[in-house]
Parts: sequence; C-alpha cells; structure tokens
Amino acid sequence: MPHDEKPGAAGVDPEQLWLRATEPRRGRKPSFSREAIVVAAVAMADAEGIEAVTMRRVAAQVGAGVMSLYSYAPDKETLLELMVDHVTGELTATDPPSGDWRTDLRTIAHLQRAHMLRHPWLPAALSTRRVPGPNTLAFLEHALAALRPTGLDGAAKLEVFAQLTAFVAGHVAHEITQAAAARSLDRVAAEARYLAAVAADGRHPELAEVLAAPGRPLSAEATFARFLGRLIDGLDAG
Repeated sequence: MPHDEKPGAAGVDPEQLWLRATEPRRGRKPSFSREAIVVAAVAMADAEGIEAVTMRRVAAQVGAGVMSLYSYAPDKETLLELMVDHVTGELTATDPPSGDWRTDLRTIAHLQRAHMLRHPWLPAALSTRRVPGPNTLAFLEHALAALRPTGLDGAAKLEVFAQLTAFVAGHVAHEITQAAAARSLDRVAAEARYLAAVAADGRHPELAEVLAAPGRPLSAEATFARFLGRLIDGLDAG
C-alpha cells in the first residue's frame, strides 16, 4: 500500500490537526496553502469519487511535490478529515432555531441531504469516526440548540444528532445507488416483471397485497420526507 494511502497507526491527532498553525513553521513559505490542497481534493472527489483522491494527484493539481504536502496532511486519512470539515462549512444555518425542535430537525436533515448529494463521497466518509473540526462543530452547535426544547440531556442530544446524520447518510447513499441503477431502463423493466411474477405465484400474499395497493409519490424528495417524518416522530423526547 502506498505511503499516502496509510492512515496513522494512532489515528488523527485532533490537537495537531485543528488547534495548531495550518502553515509549516520551518523553511520557505510554499506557493500553496492547506485550503488549496483541500479544495483540490474535494473537487477531485466530487468528480471521480473518494477512491480517486491520492496525495500524489492532489500535489500535481496544486503544482507541488508530493512530499511537500505531508506537513499539511501526512496521510489520506488526515486529508479526508480536512475535506469533510471543509465541505461542512457549506452547511450554514443563518436563522436561529425556531423553538419547534421537530421542524428544526427536518430543516437540518434536508440541509444535510442536499449537501451530501452535492458531495456523493460524503456518506461513505461519514461512516467512520471523524474528529469534528471548526465547521462541523459550528453545525453541531446549531443542532444542539435546536434540540434544547426537548429537555434531553447532553448525551441524548448528541445521540439524536448522530442518529439523524446516519439516517441521512444512509438514505443518500441508497438514493445514489438507485439513481445509477435507474439509468438502465432494461433493468427497471426486468425488476418490474420479476416482482409481478413473484406477486402472482401465490406464495407471497402479503407482498402481493402491498404491490396492489395505490402507490405513493415516488419522487426522491417525497420519499425522503416520508422516511424522515417517521424517524422524527419516533424520537422519544420525554
């Protein structure tokens, strides 16, 4: 495995990453910045997927030698932390919470969904533990303020936010997969024929009843809103 693909053995050091200076302290000031590196990596991931992002390719994109990037991001795991927090800066919640926590959670979830659809690599990136950077903490602060009316304790608020984010990430990942599959009209038609045959075989009466029922709105937005409503309505805020 190439050096730039190896995560640090002890994981990412949050103090080193977020609390210390972002520019190298020694030597000549480089012609690029940490932000330029992250912007280049995000653009690459948006266009080609996170697997396409390597330190070598990012270095070439910013016009630098790959070794010069290691003072900013010693491995791809660190770079991914920087990328996640960078794009989270787009999740700006300018309005204060309304006081209706259910409405506010719906707003937060819709913001997250749109955000993840803009950056399709994010759901997978969020599936592993991340060290929250300044942009992530700012959005978390907004979410915690929205949950204040619930009366939940601090740990429960964090759990609710994590549950909501995981739901959105999982749903968006499914949306992306389904959208890719739907591009094949032959496959869609084959799936419809298959389900019709299964429903007619007499061995799946429950499924046959479900398939015969009137359909619901199938737009991605309507489906997400329905699923989200069930999640939020099921949260115990007592």
